[in-house]
Amino acid sequence: MLSSSSSSFFLLIITLFTGATSRPVFYFCPNTTTYTPNSPYGANLKSLLSALSSHGNHENGFYTFTAGDHHDDTAAHGLFGCRGDIPTADCDICVTQACSDILQLCPKEKTAISWYDKCMLRYSDGPVSGRAAGDDDRLATRVLCGKEQNRISQRALFMEWIGKTLEEMTNSLSSGGKKFGTHKGNFTEESETTTTIYSLVQCWPDISDSDCQSCIRRGIQKLHACGDSTLGARVLLPSCTFRYETYRFYFGETASAQPPHSQGNIGHSSSKKVIFVIAVPVIIGIIILFLATFSFVRIRNVKKRNTTTKTIVDVIGTSTGEFSQYDFATIRTITNDFSLENKIGEGGYGSVYKGMLPIGQEVAVKRLLRSSRQGDQEFKNEVEVVAKLQHKNLVRLLGFCSEGEEKILIYEFVPNKSLDYFLVDPEKQCLLNWSTRYKIIRGIARGLLYLHEDSRLRIIHRDLKTSNILLDANMDPKIADFGLARIFGVDQTQGTTNRVVGTYGYMSPVYAMHGEFSASSDVFSFGVILLEIITGRKNRYFCEINKTQNLVSYAWEHWRDGSPLKILDPTLEKYYAENEVIQCMHIGLLCVQEYANERLTMGEVMCMLNNYSANNWATPHEPAFYGNGSKRMPREIELEQSMTVNEVSISELYPR
Repeated sequence: MLSSSSSSFFLLIITLFTGATSRPVFYFCPNTTTYTPNSPYGANLKSLLSALSSHGNHENGFYTFTAGDHHDDTAAHGLFGCRGDIPTADCDICVTQACSDILQLCPKEKTAISWYDKCMLRYSDGPVSGRAAGDDDRLATRVLCGKEQNRISQRALFMEWIGKTLEEMTNSLSSGGKKFGTHKGNFTEESETTTTIYSLVQCWPDISDSDCQSCIRRGIQKLHACGDSTLGARVLLPSCTFRYETYRFYFGETASAQPPHSQGNIGHSSSKKVIFVIAVPVIIGIIILFLATFSFVRIRNVKKRNTTTKTIVDVIGTSTGEFSQYDFATIRTITNDFSLENKIGEGGYGSVYKGMLPIGQEVAVKRLLRSSRQGDQEFKNEVEVVAKLQHKNLVRLLGFCSEGEEKILIYEFVPNKSLDYFLVDPEKQCLLNWSTRYKIIRGIARGLLYLHEDSRLRIIHRDLKTSNILLDANMDPKIADFGLARIFGVDQTQGTTNRVVGTYGYMSPVYAMHGEFSASSDVFSFGVILLEIITGRKNRYFCEINKTQNLVSYAWEHWRDGSPLKILDPTLEKYYAENEVIQCMHIGLLCVQEYANERLTMGEVMCMLNNYSANNWATPHEPAFYGNGSKRMPREIELEQSMTVNEVSISELYPR
């Protein structure tokens, strides 16, 4: 049976893919002032919605913006807020949909508000941030009542209890931050019938604590509209909201605050005291027994592991002090004996299975084929490299197994598969709005910068591609597959190999032709990935469709001709930040220059990503592998088929 934390995890994953609801819970267009689409306000409103959509992953799930001059009546003011319990990715999806829907819901109004289950969007021709006091004068309040059958016999007593509960929750909200709280409490009637009530309260962080309290009180006063259908209600105001139901409708654990006492609870205090006196010793005894059993099992497992693995330098020459070495029997257990139900990927080097460690952590188990070309050296290489790296944008190695011919790597489980999985699937591309793509670009750049300059080691990845970029539950990227990585010395700037490995389309020219690799080789691969993210097309597939052109040359020609936005993925429609797209295309072309000394370093990439001004930026020249002429891959290099292992892939090139 799944634990509650596992259940919540799967709920979050389901929520990520379902995104926002197809229609808002409530929207309001006052129709007091209107505009024409081609007016200055209409242009500012489009800019406002584009900016809000691009910041759906903003800190605290709340963002305000003004398009146009603040003091001009043509300026468009807006904000969005997301429910405090949902993941950043869900907030991003909901805000993007709200920005897309609002122009159809309110096509002419200068003032509008829409509420979805997970977010709220609001705009006006006047300031909207921090204006709780006058909300009811400008925008409607919506009360959503429970079903008719959800009634309670002691309505007045219940309303008193729920009012006190909501006010106490509001008073306990922390200043600043999300101003969000949840609560689970029991209401007991005189008939000793007990009903569990789950509550949620939230104010937007732009209003003061006193305005938050006033807003919630105004909402409580409107509950009379529900009549006798009081068991479950939801009140939506522009600056605050609350909801209570007889079932848990939010994610995460409930708050620890205690519910207020009511007359319904006090009448049975004596009987409850007796139950309390009896129950407490029993509960304490159960807890002690559980802790004793847990400690015994844990100590036994630790002793067993120490006996079989020993925290010393193991057979492959790597200290196991920073991660774990597992015996093969344990690996078979956590993968259900490598069952097909647990299999989540397969490729030329083996298969990947989903597993669950004894501590309850989900993992990805990479089992290498005995006939795999990744022999002892590559296996040792991947363990040595990944175990010493710690960065949020690198996949984390948790352990390994090396028994006889069995070679197994255990990674953190990354639920959203790989970047190429989203780029090649038309149904998944819609989840990659521009804000998410821009976040992925920055995350990959941070991970590469760490590998090249900031880690204890200087690492050259050598096989960077979209299938080796994994995406976590928040769509944050993690660079994976270090089987081909090389560690450089402090003063070393490049290396040479007789065995050229990598994937055609991502390899720099000098590496593909002469086996010379350096940090600039990874930069070239990053540039190709960046162009793939912008266009929504894989370089390999683009070459198959366009026989005379590759993706890099396609991007270069549009840049040269002054039409860079024509390469943009059409699924983004008009919801993107133009300056960010052009900025990223400029960076991508500078990364795929033919000569290494003309490419950027990852430090320079991060500087450019943090600065929109292009005044001091270099001008891209004709990139490497441009067209299908003299700069094609030489014929003596034979390409083997690209093989994917759960979006962690390695392709190899061998000279004939």
